[in-house]
Amino acid sequence: MKKPDSIATPFSPMRKVVAYRMTEATQTIPHFRMVKEIVIDDLLALRKEINQELQEGKVSLNDLLVKATAAALMENPKLNIQVIDSEIHQFSHADIAVVIAVENGLMTPVIRQADMKSVVDVAIETRDFAARAAKGKLKMSEIEGGSFSISNIGHYSIDQFDAIINPPQAAILAIAGATKKPVVKRGEVSIATVLKVCLSLDHRALDGRDGAIFLDSLAEVIRNPERLLAKQLA
Repeated sequence: MKKPDSIATPFSPMRKVVAYRMTEATQTIPHFRMVKEIVIDDLLALRKEINQELQEGKVSLNDLLVKATAAALMENPKLNIQVIDSEIHQFSHADIAVVIAVENGLMTPVIRQADMKSVVDVAIETRDFAARAAKGKLKMSEIEGGSFSISNIGHYSIDQFDAIINPPQAAILAIAGATKKPVVKRGEVSIATVLKVCLSLDHRALDGRDGAIFLDSLAEVIRNPERLLAKQLA
């Protein structure tokens, strides 16, 4: 009898954890999703301005988006939570988990109190997390907890995707690639850089209105990004 033209490879320990967590999330969390397009030209201009002032190390678009998300969470604390059993645990700061792809899996180190850190601080911390994640050097305390997650695969030029919530968090923001497209501003058509984001929410704790208000707040911060230069977000 001819053998199948395939090779069976067991899941790595990390892949087993990812598989368990994702299965748990999809089976126990009633997900719903909301999509929004946001013009980011002013945010890109701010990034260029910041990086021109830096001697070494650069701020990425994702670093600015983490900071913008922290600002939106401070304005909309209903999303800045964990859901444990039948209780909502409210966080006083934006502890944002950043999804990092590594060989055979995903890691989600948490930028604690992102609302209290400068954009440069966020960039330095994220680079350190990414470097140590690739070597398997992250501590358990660095990947536990978090009040919200961001998954950004925009560098792969993906138009849109949605992400699975990382329990016990109640929301995750999936960020796709930015594209140039015509937009109407003050009655005139112009070409802008547009980012499409998809927000996944836990319907046990959050409703459509909560997600819509959060996305509007996020868009407003991104369209007027000067406030992100402040270290502490009121």
